[in-house]
Parts: sequence; C-alpha cells; structure tokens
Amino acid sequence: MTYQPPAGARDLLPLDVAQKYWIENRLEQVFQRWGYHRIITSTVERMDTLMAGGAIDQEAVIELQPVAGKRLGLRPELTASIARTAVTRLARVTYPQRLYYNANVFRQATQGSHGGQQEFYQAGVELLGAGATVADAEIVLLLLDCLHSLSLDSWCLILGDAQLTQALLTPFAPGQRQAVRQALATLDRVALDGMGLSPELHRHALHLLDLRGNPEDVLQALGQMALEAEAQTAVERLKSLVALVRDVINMGGDSQRLAPGRQRPALTLDLSLIQPFDYYTGLVFEVVTGPEQGCQVLGQGGRYDNLLGVFQGQGQGFPGIGFVLNIEALHQALLPTGHLPQDTPPSDWLVVPTVPQAAAAAFTYAQTLRASASLVRAEVHLADGEPPAAIRDLAHQRRISRIAWIGPDGLPDIEALN
Repeated sequence: MTYQPPAGARDLLPLDVAQKYWIENRLEQVFQRWGYHRIITSTVERMDTLMAGGAIDQEAVIELQPVAGKRLGLRPELTASIARTAVTRLARVTYPQRLYYNANVFRQATQGSHGGQQEFYQAGVELLGAGATVADAEIVLLLLDCLHSLSLDSWCLILGDAQLTQALLTPFAPGQRQAVRQALATLDRVALDGMGLSPELHRHALHLLDLRGNPEDVLQALGQMALEAEAQTAVERLKSLVALVRDVINMGGDSQRLAPGRQRPALTLDLSLIQPFDYYTGLVFEVVTGPEQGCQVLGQGGRYDNLLGVFQGQGQGFPGIGFVLNIEALHQALLPTGHLPQDTPPSDWLVVPTVPQAAAAAFTYAQTLRASASLVRAEVHLADGEPPAAIRDLAHQRRISRIAWIGPDGLPDIEALN
C-alpha cells in the first residue's frame, strides 16, 4: 500500500521549506520594519467565531466533531480570529494596534483552488483602531513594500470599494444585485443582456462595466454621475487615497528598493472587485500577477469597520484594515525569477570520529561548533569504518566545506575541502 497525505493536503520537502522560509522571512522583516508585531491565534475556533456573524460562509469551514456540545472548526482565514482576540484579549492596549501573522488556514475543497487544495499558508497584517485615509494608505504602501522586498517584477494592484459598489448597485432589485455584480466582475456582457433588465437599468449596468481602469479616469467618470451623499463620500475617500499613494511613490518612498529599469506598480480601480468574505465595508484590493503568469491572485485585503463589533456585546463598530498574501501563489510567481534558493543550506562541518571510541568526543566537538554566536551547522558522521576518501566524496556531494577528524585522543584534525 502507498500512503499519501489526505486529499487537499501536501507535504513540503526540505527545498520547499527553504524557499517558503525565504519568502516568509523577507515579508516578516518588512512587517517588523513598519512596526507590526506578530500574533498567533488558535488553529481551532468555535464555529460562531469562524463565521464572523454570517460574513463567512459555513461551507468554507472544515468543521470538526463537536466537543462537549460545542461546534468547532479549522480557521479558513485569520482576520476573524484576530478580531475576536482584539475584543477579548487586547481591550486595554493602546491603539492603533499593528499586528502580523504567518500561519496556515484550512478551507473546504470547493472553496479552495489549485485542484482541491484545502490547506494554505498565509502571511498578512491587521491594522486595528485607525479609520482615516492615511491608515488605508499605510496598508497599501506596506503591501507594495512587501512585493518589492520579494523582487517581483510584474504585478498589478487592483483597488475597489465595497461601500461604493453597493451604492452603485442600489438601482437594481435586491434579487438582481448579486447576479449583476457577478456579471460585472467577470466582464460578462452576455449575462447582462440576458437578465431582462429595463433599458435604463441595462444602460446603467453597461456603464458600471466600464468603471475599471486607470484610477483617475474612473474617478472622473464617477464625478459625472448623480450619487447619493454616502457614495460621494466614498468617491472622495478613494480620490484622497489614490493621490496619497501616488505622491509617496513619486517622492521615492519605494524607489530605493526598485532595481534599475523596474516599472512602478500598476494601479487599477475596479468597482466590481469581489472579495471571498463578506465583512468588508470600504476599501478592498487585490494584487495579481501579470498576464504572462495568468493573472494569478497573490493576495487581497480591505477595510472591515464592523467586524470587531460582531464579537462585542454592544455590537459597536471599530475600525480595522488588513491584507493577506498567499505563500503558495508567491512561491509559484517567484520560481521563474531565480531569486528563490535552489538548494537546501549545506552543513558547515562534518565531524568524523575516526574510531568508535571517539564518538563522544565527536559529539562534544560538534556541539562546541554549534555554540557559535552565528548559525553554524555541524553534523556528526554516523557510519563506522568508511575510508577517508569515501567520507570526503560524501562531504563534496553535500557541499560541506570542512571536516573535523576526531582521533582516539579526542582532538580534532581540521581539513578544508576545495
């Protein structure tokens, strides 16, 4: 019998882990430079937490067997868990709180991608307690900094606004809005034509279909529409955000990390942008690879000013915004670039007891090497009686640069390999 991991899961071999760590380490350095601190939440949560007041579809959650009558599941994302933690454990800290995470999440195969995958690795941030445009700009600029730190060349940042999109869909009947929104998101004119809309609503839907592209052009088109006060406020907020992000980019806020000839980030405003979870209240965004890599989604995020209220007894709103990056998607995007490690790190030393009686001294010497202030990898040769030439060949094959031969007296004889 051949034993395989369960459907939707996969094993990470040492090289996979080394490449995954390369990505995570660079993202973590960026998070920390921006003043974010790591948070770790429980992998297993109560189902009412995971569904975030109905914002997350129960079908997305992998539910476990009930324990003591309580329904439990595996987290399908981290934001709801962090919101629950903020309400219950961070009630007396100063705000804004800048938090980041690096963790695995689990989703039913019907909700996942990559051929039924159910376990995913993610890294992301949450900025809690700040609701102004500058907070939105911080998250967008932090996302750009993360992508630059990975030396990704071809990608696009797509911006939207959940509140504005809902306002633009108000003229449609409640039973039509989701179908219209889905047709807009997929650029499906045929679907719009087949919905039986009135001529006025059909023209409105086709106009909305064109509300994507260069942010300044889309915002100008919105300025010519008769909008309610709430929608107009959202438009002005988007204008301020785009202008602020453009100013920072033009002032060189990210230029120090741009290699010569690398293009500035491409920004697109798309008011039909749909996020997988329904707790967003304002800015939403996603970053996708270029067409040559299939426009694969690398990450997404947005503002969720009502989510923390779900976990408070009073149900009060509390500002929050964040994003998540998909480690597997980043890994696939980075593979062709040559930036990822191509091998697992070799050991620095091979410590060889030349006689069985020298084994204790070999382990002791290897431990002395490992105690260095910097990372030193030292492994003890475990086979008995091999000729020195065979041991040298093994060290060459494993790219080990130095051998410490431990003799019967316990003293090392150091040999550097070419």
